Amino acid sequence: MLDGLREPVRLAAGITAGKYIDTAAQQRALAALGRFAERLRDLPRAAVRVVGTNSFRVAKNAGDFIPQAEHTLGFPIEVIAGREEARLIYLGVAHGLPQSKDNRLVIDIGGGSTEFIIGNGLSPIKLESLYMGCVSFSCRFFPDGKITKQNLKQAELAARLELQTIVAGYKGQWQQALGSSGTAKAISEILELNGFSESGITREGLEKLRAHLLKAGDVQQLGLQGLRPDRTPALAGGFAIMYAAFCELGITYMSPALGALREGVLYDLWGRFHKSDMRDVTVRQFMQRYHVDGKQAGRVAKLAKLFAQQFLGIEATESALHMLNWVANLHEIGISVAHSGFHKHTAYILANADMPGFSRKEQARLSLMSLAQRGSLDKLQGQLKNAEDYVLAISLRLAVLFYRNRDDIALPALQGHFSGSKFHITIEAGWMSRNMLTETALQEEVKQWKTLGVSMQVVEG
Repeated sequence: MLDGLREPVRLAAGITAGKYIDTAAQQRALAALGRFAERLRDLPRAAVRVVGTNSFRVAKNAGDFIPQAEHTLGFPIEVIAGREEARLIYLGVAHGLPQSKDNRLVIDIGGGSTEFIIGNGLSPIKLESLYMGCVSFSCRFFPDGKITKQNLKQAELAARLELQTIVAGYKGQWQQALGSSGTAKAISEILELNGFSESGITREGLEKLRAHLLKAGDVQQLGLQGLRPDRTPALAGGFAIMYAAFCELGITYMSPALGALREGVLYDLWGRFHKSDMRDVTVRQFMQRYHVDGKQAGRVAKLAKLFAQQFLGIEATESALHMLNWVANLHEIGISVAHSGFHKHTAYILANADMPGFSRKEQARLSLMSLAQRGSLDKLQGQLKNAEDYVLAISLRLAVLFYRNRDDIALPALQGHFSGSKFHITIEAGWMSRNMLTETALQEEVKQWKTLGVSMQVVEG
């Protein structure tokens, strides 16, 4: 990494009881994004990746705020799921460590969520994200900055209760513990600089810090060496979560990690540029898990790509073709649930499954395209947002239609053209008269698209 900018916004502190991001937090975020936009302004779109985490996952008004944030920043924002956040954190941590045969436990205490990962080498084994963070816990249990035996114990018990859901699968499954991100680094520095531990985070050091917190009784009266002003308001909540993790998972010593989510996102982006895209790996794993007919998926993917390239012409982007290829390879995974209405099952799985590498927005688009692959188009009313969406949907439907017999048929010469809301398809002369079932299906397809106000013309020539 050549350069870095950091600006704490603490969106989690602005999440109201009704789970809305308040106006003040929104303004802080937009101001920070405006400053980042200046640095990012001249970078190519493909070289920038922006991720949103827990606050965007839980806030009810995230859908209204994100477009404002994207406009200010000038780049799209991907909201990632908790386990995807955990995967990226581990990727960032693991790349900064020497090789080892040991299993590693990584704990990342964020503002609104805490990720727990067990991994080996560069590969995560267990991934969990719990809804507790240093900012949200500080606001919940120490709203006025006062620290008492009662509220500290309440915070620790709440964290231990959250941890109960993962303790059985995590305890004793690792040999080295690491803490990533700001809270772990801050606690480690505080313990070392104040003589509470010789190095890193120890159980004994945490006990000494706990006693100091209670003695001070107020986060503004701590007088701790190494405690930065911007870390002070969230220290008590972060400490409670760390202390609970040590107690529940049997940790005696933890080292601060060099990398975290930011570095993980960079390594993941680097992988996409160098033909090592985690999304491709996930698609292959899903095809295997759901016993996809690989030959049929390949046929559909190849023909769908041909149609999309013809319809979009020079506007066919690599990202759009990737999206079409992924959904073509996954379009039949719902058959593993039931043959009847399998496209609906496919859409549900793609929308709700943990899919490493994919953002929530990407999963939503995969789900929509898979739902569009067959049947009535009434379900797509208002769902297709732009010309590219229409092209991907119609390309997939046509590919599925032509390969309905699931065999390597000799396809006719095909030529597609798209302009505005009009699709024109020319098929080799005489072919439709020899393939009347496909001709009938194409005529029905014309009617279906008409219900969405889209003109589709199929002619022989």
